[in-house]
Amino acid sequence: MKRAFDLIVALIGFLVVLPLIAIMALLVRLTSPGPALYVQTRIGRFGKPFSCIKFRTMRVHADSNTVTVDGDKRITGMGRFLRKTKLDELPQLWNVITGRMSFVGPRPDVPGYADRLQGTDRRVLDLRPGITGPATLLFRHEEELLAASKDPIRFNDEVIFAEKVMINLEYADCLSFWGDIGYILATVCPPLTRLTRLDRRLGLDYQAFEARMREGMRDVLQRLR
Repeated sequence: MKRAFDLIVALIGFLVVLPLIAIMALLVRLTSPGPALYVQTRIGRFGKPFSCIKFRTMRVHADSNTVTVDGDKRITGMGRFLRKTKLDELPQLWNVITGRMSFVGPRPDVPGYADRLQGTDRRVLDLRPGITGPATLLFRHEEELLAASKDPIRFNDEVIFAEKVMINLEYADCLSFWGDIGYILATVCPPLTRLTRLDRRLGLDYQAFEARMREGMRDVLQRLR
């Protein structure tokens, strides 16, 4: 049912937003030198690499650091708009159509991070990576969290990565079709999910989560001293 839903909705969605994709691609090309699309190797289901397609939001050849913080100078003006509105994700509908991704699941990691998964944590790789999901929603301000840390790479490696793995394992254990619908609604219409308390039923307690992240940031800072 999950794959059938992904395929049908992605096909319909791709056709509907195709004019918008064309407009966004043109704007990306006109506002900064380089291609409209950015293709990066990510690790997909069962640990197999695939080409993840997004709109380019950074200057060409400016992606040597995999950690992106808020206010990153590598991000173009158009890229900031695309990231803020999540429109940079639209081309990933093609990844869903081809079966490399799902609408809901763990975000696909770059090579190197997926290799850190050990033992039962590797169950995360049994799932198709997703455009959205509980970890994506809870870390909606990830770039701001990283910018507030004195050592963004270490904070990402020691706190954020481990937290995402834990959240994704919980998602795998409680996987359900209607839960996926809830995460999609929480992504496209946050006010509605807050009004109906759907976010709490999905385990998206943003305030408690962000407090836990601040505590994790303090722990990393203390170890750096």
